[in-house]
Parts: sequence; C-alpha cells; structure tokens
Amino acid sequence: MRKIIISSQVSMDMVIDNPQNFVFDYVNEEFMDYARTQLFESDALIMGRLTYEGFAEAWSSREGTDEFADRMNSLTKYVASRTLKEPLKWNANLIKGDVVKEVKKLKEQDGKNILQYGSGELTHTLLEHGLIDEFRLMVFPVAMGAGQRLFENIQKVPMKLLETKTFSTGVAILHYQPVNK
Repeated sequence: MRKIIISSQVSMDMVIDNPQNFVFDYVNEEFMDYARTQLFESDALIMGRLTYEGFAEAWSSREGTDEFADRMNSLTKYVASRTLKEPLKWNANLIKGDVVKEVKKLKEQDGKNILQYGSGELTHTLLEHGLIDEFRLMVFPVAMGAGQRLFENIQKVPMKLLETKTFSTGVAILHYQPVNK
C-alpha cells in the first residue's frame, strides 16, 4: 500500500502561506539533498487547486533545467478541485467524485509514496479520514507572526515523532505520524 506524505515548509509559528517569504534564505545543498530524496521516493503528487495552479505555472517553465525540475514535471499529479475542468495540463488528473474514496483507491495501488506539498483544505480532509501516513515538516528558524497556520481549525490529532534532523542553517526537519495509523 502506498503512503501519503505531506511535506510542508513552515515558520516556527507554523505559518504556511507564502513560504517564499522565509524559505530561500535557508536553502543550501543539505536542504536540496533532502528535498531531492523526498521527491525521488515518490511517484505521484497530490494537491489542491491552489497548489496545482501555482506549481504548474512555476515548474512547467523549468523543464530541462535540472533533475529536480524534470522529476517534478514528469510525475503524475492528482488534483482535488470543485472548480477545475479536464483536461488539465502538466501531467495532471482531476480527482472526480468523492475525494476520500478516490484517494483510498490511489493508496491501494502499487507504487511509491504519494507526495503532497503544502497544506490546506485537502490536507485537512485527508487527515480527518485517516489517510495521511506522515507529515514531514521543514521548520524554518523565523517567526512570521501572522498568516495561515498548518493546523488551523482541526480537531485534536495526536502525533508520533518518527525522525528529526537539523540542518546547518537551523532548519529543523520533523517527521510525524498521526497516531490513528
């Protein structure tokens, strides 16, 4: 059974929106090795509409620039949206009907991890239904003070710490598994 891995870049106060405002000061080879490993351990991406639209625009223009961009562009994408219509660009498939039911089917297929970058309504739905296998949080040593937070408006979810590592830049990597797993 495939795993759904949520990979989120967050500030110390768990702000997730506009990570470009805090991430790039901390990106180095150590960070890129981690990101590359995570991407290559996956064979599909799952995302909501907003992430899909932003990623499709940003990454499709980088085709052929490096192995990370090529991998990002080549992966099959599954997009949860109530407003998008097919056909979707960027090697993407619209999740039709009941998202929970369809994601359960994706998890039952053979393959590697299904990776989701960021977090939002889709993440909350998957978490509520016990479909997330792991959160991989990249916590950046900066507090934003305001903005959308990773776990806004959810019920209590106990987590088990699986792994930690710290980069030389002060970025802390925290891998958690929801206890319902």
